[in-house]
Amino acid sequence: MASTIPTTVNGGSDTGTRTLSGFGFLTKRSYDPPPWASHLSPIPSHIFSLGHLPTPIHKWNLPNLPSNTELWLKRDDLSGMQLSGNKVRKLEFLMADAVAQGSDCIITIGGIQSNHCRASVAAAKHLNLDSYLILRTSEVLVDKDPGLIGNLLVERLLGAQVELVSKEEYAKIGSVALTDLLKEKLINKGRRPYVIPVGGSNSLGTWGDIEAIREIEKQLQDLAHGAGFDDIVVACGCGSTVAGLALGSWLSCLKATVHGFSVCNDPDYFYNYVQCLLDGLSVGVNSRDIVEVMDAKGLGFEMNTAEELKFVKEVAEATGVVLDPVFSGKAAYALTKDMAEHPQKWQGRKILFIHTGGLLGLYDKVDQIAPLVGNWQRMEIHKSTSV
Repeated sequence: MASTIPTTVNGGSDTGTRTLSGFGFLTKRSYDPPPWASHLSPIPSHIFSLGHLPTPIHKWNLPNLPSNTELWLKRDDLSGMQLSGNKVRKLEFLMADAVAQGSDCIITIGGIQSNHCRASVAAAKHLNLDSYLILRTSEVLVDKDPGLIGNLLVERLLGAQVELVSKEEYAKIGSVALTDLLKEKLINKGRRPYVIPVGGSNSLGTWGDIEAIREIEKQLQDLAHGAGFDDIVVACGCGSTVAGLALGSWLSCLKATVHGFSVCNDPDYFYNYVQCLLDGLSVGVNSRDIVEVMDAKGLGFEMNTAEELKFVKEVAEATGVVLDPVFSGKAAYALTKDMAEHPQKWQGRKILFIHTGGLLGLYDKVDQIAPLVGNWQRMEIHKSTSV
């Protein structure tokens, strides 16, 4: 019999297991929530095994940390599914729902280099579903071929149909109306589309990061000392990740303070959005009581300062960890700035930073990064050396 990794803590059914043999990949199974989340409603009925989970946790020796501060890194960038990062956690639930509804294709929406959209296409193709993407780009590029850089290359290799809209159209019409418009067109053609919102961010998708907390709990139990974390830090780009992590940490025995560093909208937007997700699970808790949202957007979403990209380069060179420039790179940069400005807030804390993936987004920043990586030359070969 294959050995298994239990994903239930303190009891629960054996349906919540992943086989170490690897034959559990792409299988659908009944879902049993963690005991501490069993009162939430609605509870998903099924889940697909799409990710390579659990993702590892290791010490992260960033320079210049406050005194007695421990920083650890959870590597959701290693979750598989074509570098899907933490997006695959939500898709395990969303794709199970799409299949249960008899859908033959998915629709989702995001920025031109959306990690979520690329992850959705990869997951859908594994389950024999077609993909339709609505991607937001600039007015001057909306009528041109979007190219094959970064996430676009993977999406188009996997056969996704790309529908471009301008940023102005997106702002005026809204993501929900745009996906509804495409859904109606596809239904009229006889298709059965399943709509996934921006970032997979809805109450169902939130279960992916509730499960991440169960995973972290299990990993801590497997440690000899079993000590927990004081803080969990993660980039905040759509809301459901911080909602799931904060809710799970609050309900479970983990009780770590969750800090979300916003890479797009302001903190008030996310407090309100997270509240909607929590209300959708019948929790009865105020979002501001279980998560701290801090501003890290800088120049704006998918835009970087030279200092932020320099930080990404320095972290890679110092620690071997490559951060994406849009999410985890910005969040880690903002975290280190906050540590420098308010060291007393972080002194003596044990912090878990969640690397949410998005490596392909670096390819969209090649021109900006090029001046930072000039370490090359032609090898000198003495003329007397025989060839």
